[in-house]
Amino acid sequence: MNNYNSKSMKAEEFISHEEILDTLKYAEEHKNDIEAMDKILERARDCKGLTYREAAQLLECDDPAINDKIFSVAKEIKEKFYGNRIVMFAPLYLSNYCVNGCRYCPYHGQNKHIRRSKLTQDEIKQEVIALQDMGHKRLAIELGEHPTMNPIEYVLESIETIYSIKHKNGAIRRVNVNIAATTVENYKKLHDAGIGTYILFQETYNKKQYEYLHPTGPKSDYAYHTEAMDRAMQGGIDDVGCGVLFGLNLYKYDFVGILMHARHLEDTYGCGPHTISVPRVRPADDIDPDEFDNGVPDDVFKRIIAILRIAVPYTGIIMSTRESEKMRGEAIEIGVSQISGGSRTSVGGYVEEETEENNSAQFDVSDRRTLNEVVDWLIDKGHIPSFCTACYREGRTGDRFMSLVKTGQIANICQPNAMMTLKEYLEDYATEETKTKGLALINERLAMIPNEKVRQLVEEHLKDMDEGKRDFRF
Repeated sequence: MNNYNSKSMKAEEFISHEEILDTLKYAEEHKNDIEAMDKILERARDCKGLTYREAAQLLECDDPAINDKIFSVAKEIKEKFYGNRIVMFAPLYLSNYCVNGCRYCPYHGQNKHIRRSKLTQDEIKQEVIALQDMGHKRLAIELGEHPTMNPIEYVLESIETIYSIKHKNGAIRRVNVNIAATTVENYKKLHDAGIGTYILFQETYNKKQYEYLHPTGPKSDYAYHTEAMDRAMQGGIDDVGCGVLFGLNLYKYDFVGILMHARHLEDTYGCGPHTISVPRVRPADDIDPDEFDNGVPDDVFKRIIAILRIAVPYTGIIMSTRESEKMRGEAIEIGVSQISGGSRTSVGGYVEEETEENNSAQFDVSDRRTLNEVVDWLIDKGHIPSFCTACYREGRTGDRFMSLVKTGQIANICQPNAMMTLKEYLEDYATEETKTKGLALINERLAMIPNEKVRQLVEEHLKDMDEGKRDFRF
């Protein structure tokens, strides 16, 4: 019996195994209905999104003409909502102590040879200064689950430390938090600490596979983990970020699962996920390489990203340095709107260079370019690297942010903010070559701002920056 209910507060009802199987069966049976898929894509151009069943049908299709249209529509929708902006961020690993037994993660509690480390507040300060010296304004803090080594008090103190550090012209203006599922009370504390987005990857929505992958530790509780976003919302956190780790389970199942989760949040709280992350499994210490691999071929992976963009047009799609320069370059054209740059996935990795002896990385990084190299590359591709945090700081979060996105009004705010934050980066951190190219791109895009009053104000602020003034925002 199908027990699916998108508004239920029970994990096994808003993520229904039977409904996912029915959806996959439907998609398989209708994968050759080219006329129906063509109509789905035409209707998608109104930027209202797709049902998970429509999205699954598109993913199942192997018709070249339909796939070409998927990429075309995804690019069209991304440009409508996000223009040519790409938001930049960096992860900051605070601690790799963990009591869970996750089979795919080197932080698992049974790994006895990884170097365990936890940053002191002074060490966090040094890491943040190193990140500020690169030019970063937005961080995502990461740490393992350990009740005594990584209690909520440590997380809150670390957030306060990060926000307090002002080095030269550097400042971290938004701290996103990726920590284990916790209580409504603790989510309220995170909200009061001024976090940006609360991020939690489901890993896989298949309960049986989830329980196999998480045999021990608090994370082994499928329902508690899957219902975490509900508790975060109840704790006052407007912006939540979902994700699965592609390669742990059948990708089609988890593709439907994450869209089902997005629908649950939208139907229940009137606000879907602020972001969706699309990591694939990477090699890591003490992980059996024969059990996990990337699992999803590049061509399929790109279709997943494109259909996610079409199905959930309002959400930011994140791709980390797990992926190569080539893949990231292709992905930002069809859906990805946020990427990391100059990332380190080990504790203390921004101050102390990672070596084989001291490596505590959670996974191998494919794109090892510096932040400036990534910024330069984006500029060459005609994209504006954005260090903007304005919406979070102006209270445009949750349904207030989503209403602006869904109506297309956010572009009138984001494009000017992106240009002004790029100018900050160019003045304070870029190489001369990157600065020259970046300023030329800003001048080119400035002329394209349709609102004359906004354009004039941006021009004034850009000139103010030449005199050392910073932090302008709409």
